[in-house]
Amino acid sequence: MTSEIIQPPYLKKGDTVAIVAPSGILKNREREVQQAKDLLKNWGLNVVVGDHVFSKANHFAGTDDERCEDLQKVMDDPKISAIWCARGGYGTVRILDKLDYTKFKEHPKWIIGYSDITALHNQLHNNGFQSLHALMCVSLTKDLSEIKETVDTFKSTLFGKPVSYILEGSSDNKIGKATGPLVGGNLTMLHTMLGSDESLDTSGKILFIEEIGEYKYHIDRMLQSMKRAGYFENLGGLIVGDMTKLRKNTTLWGSSIEQLILDALADYDFPIAFNMPAGHEKDNRALVLGKTVTLDVSKDSSSVICEN
Repeated sequence: MTSEIIQPPYLKKGDTVAIVAPSGILKNREREVQQAKDLLKNWGLNVVVGDHVFSKANHFAGTDDERCEDLQKVMDDPKISAIWCARGGYGTVRILDKLDYTKFKEHPKWIIGYSDITALHNQLHNNGFQSLHALMCVSLTKDLSEIKETVDTFKSTLFGKPVSYILEGSSDNKIGKATGPLVGGNLTMLHTMLGSDESLDTSGKILFIEEIGEYKYHIDRMLQSMKRAGYFENLGGLIVGDMTKLRKNTTLWGSSIEQLILDALADYDFPIAFNMPAGHEKDNRALVLGKTVTLDVSKDSSSVICEN
């Protein structure tokens, strides 16, 4: 793994964005993809769509080879400035070992997505590249005013104005200050990467996590497993995003998700900030993974400040 994190060139009008689907099937999602194309064109960008975006292979948007072919083609193309993943779901992990970064390293570009795309973000980070944790095509709503902050922070970051954030305070916040490269994404995917080449070395870094549709005991089990693997040993700080649609087990967990996280990480003294509006809610603010940020946490508020 390289220690240098390369920032792909920010976009300018006239650049081309490719839309691909490395993960789940896009069933009845033509409207959102068309809306994504229209949005990018309104920003003065050109758009190409992968050959297999609407392919179907059971759970997936085409076979592993088809999804990999689409992604590899645009990773290799020097005329493509950014790659926007149409949706997450599940499937990216199945193509990681097929990807070749040789040409990508000659012409780095932004890869955009969240959720299942965390697997790809990890691989990009371990290859030494920044990437963009932000909305996907299927995140678009008919009325974009519903997700104004989501779209605005995506656009700002894509065009070279990374956004800093002031987060709502929480009595559960663990006070402190840390500076380091921002890494992370979906907790299940981070856990899935353990023991592989895509597992993150979090030493001195600021970790962001979010999750959807899990039982609290599943979340605790993942955190305990990661803890036992040394994942948090030298972590600089933790930012907790949305923990969405948590499922209720017949045997109740007995504490809040915030307390669960604090208890699981009680052995460490790094700062922990809750209330980052990023994850599987409509308000999903853009984060530049690999970029150095300063996290400053108090009970009243927290800040996530991007370095220039």
